[in-house]
Amino acid sequence: MDFAHIIFEKDDFSATIRLNRPEAMNAINGEVVEEIGKALDLIECEPLMRAAILTGTGNAFCVGADLKFILGELKSKRPLKEGFLGDVGHLLARLESLPVVLIGAVNGIALAGGLELLLCCDLIIAEESAQFGDAHSNYCLIPGGGSSQRLPRRLGENRAKQLLYFGDFYSARLMEQWGLVNEVVPDGGLDEAIGRIVSKLASKSPLVLRRMKSLVNQGRELPLQKGLAIEVETLEEHRNSYDMQEGLRAFKEKRDPIFQGH
Repeated sequence: MDFAHIIFEKDDFSATIRLNRPEAMNAINGEVVEEIGKALDLIECEPLMRAAILTGTGNAFCVGADLKFILGELKSKRPLKEGFLGDVGHLLARLESLPVVLIGAVNGIALAGGLELLLCCDLIIAEESAQFGDAHSNYCLIPGGGSSQRLPRRLGENRAKQLLYFGDFYSARLMEQWGLVNEVVPDGGLDEAIGRIVSKLASKSPLVLRRMKSLVNQGRELPLQKGLAIEVETLEEHRNSYDMQEGLRAFKEKRDPIFQGH
């Protein structure tokens, strides 16, 4: 499939979605949203895929929504949820529940909607010079892609409010200290780091990764006891899967397992 605003690549175990509007610092418009959605369709039909990488070209990961595009949307009298913001919300929900490990590879600045994309990732790897910020408050904008809700859940209320209220840029190292970023790598080191992570994930069952992600996502909003009950219910379903049985056989036979994703 040909894309105009993203670059999409995949192999047996992983796929990469690379935002490709460097002239606009990878700002998001309606076409970008549509193309990412089509890329997700291709990922979701691959049962053995373990990981997807979301990154950008040029000097930016993503600076958020294309404000020229947003101005046009705001002139419309239809409810925002029925236009671009509704499409973005649907896309972010798909990213968050994607049945593979979603890795944000931050190659530069990540602002506003770019940060909201990252908040839907399972893991975030950033280059040393990468910068993060919400920035909506700088233009009297209210987030429309979930940062007012996902940031407090990821960072805690105090730190989330600091990002939301101040609109400042923050370093990758600070975001690592705060727990948003999993690992900071030297500039130019993203490909090596992502390769290492994908190689590790490729040795796991895609079924167990999918189910673990689902359990964590479901449990986020549940009382502990309800979440624990869902965990046991999932294990009950999981114990007769081919991949779990193969994992136990491989342990007993002292060999590497060969998982099939079911």
